[in-house]
Amino acid sequence: MISKNKLKYYSALMKKKDRDIHKKFIAEGLKTIQEGLNSSYSCEAVLMTLEYEALNKEFPRKYNVPLEIVNEEDFNMLTDTVTPQGLVAVFNYPPAKDVNKIKSRLIVCLENISDPGNVGTIIRNCDWFGVTEIVLSKNCADAFSPKTIRSSMGSIFHVNIYDETELSTFVEEYKKKGYRSLCADTEGEDLYTFEAEGRDIVILASEAHGPSVDILRLSDHRITIPKYGQGESLNVASASAVILSRLAIKL
Repeated sequence: MISKNKLKYYSALMKKKDRDIHKKFIAEGLKTIQEGLNSSYSCEAVLMTLEYEALNKEFPRKYNVPLEIVNEEDFNMLTDTVTPQGLVAVFNYPPAKDVNKIKSRLIVCLENISDPGNVGTIIRNCDWFGVTEIVLSKNCADAFSPKTIRSSMGSIFHVNIYDETELSTFVEEYKKKGYRSLCADTEGEDLYTFEAEGRDIVILASEAHGPSVDILRLSDHRITIPKYGQGESLNVASASAVILSRLAIKL
C-alpha cells in the first residue's frame, strides 16, 4: 500500500502550483494512461485501487512502471471526478520546447480560453486533424489540469504545448516569418470560400470576450463559420473542429 508521504505528494499534483513546482501531472482512466505509456512521456508511477487491481492484474505490469495500490478513500484525493475509474498515473512534464522554433505549416493559438474542458477538446481536435503545435496565452486554462487531460482523451501526449505565451508578440514574430494570422470571429470571411494556404496561424479566442484588440489588429484575415439557423454562437471547441477541417487540407 502507498505511504502517507507519497499519497500527500501525489495528491498535491491536483493543484497547478504544485504541478509546476514538481513538473508532473496526473492522468486518469485506462485509455488516457495507455496513450501516455505508449508515448515519449516519462511515467513516474501508476496508482490503482485494490478493486481495480483485482480485475486488471496484467495492467500496468506489461509497461514496467512502478505500481502503487491505494485504498478507495485515499484514492479520492487523486481525482476530481464524481465516479473515478480507480486508475491514475503520474507523468513528468515533457521537455520544454522553444516557441520561436516552430516550423509546422499550421499553428493553433488559444487566447484566454479559461474552460479546461474546451482547451482539452481543442487539443483532441488538433490531434485528429494533424495539428501538433498549440500555443496558449497566459490566461488560458492549464493544459495539464486533470479536466484538460481528461477532455483531451490522450491527445495531450501527441501534440506540443507552449503555454503562458505572450500571444501578440508570438503572432508578430511569426508574421515576419511569412505566416498569415487568421482570427476566428463572428464577423469575417466565409470559412468555406476562404483559401487555405498552409502557412497559417489560426487564433481561437474566449467565447465570452472574443479576440483581444491586439489580436484583431494583427490579424490578416478574420474567418467565420457561416450560420444557417438561430443559434447565437458555437462553442469554441466545436468551432475549432469545423475550422480545422477546412484549414488542415493544406497540411
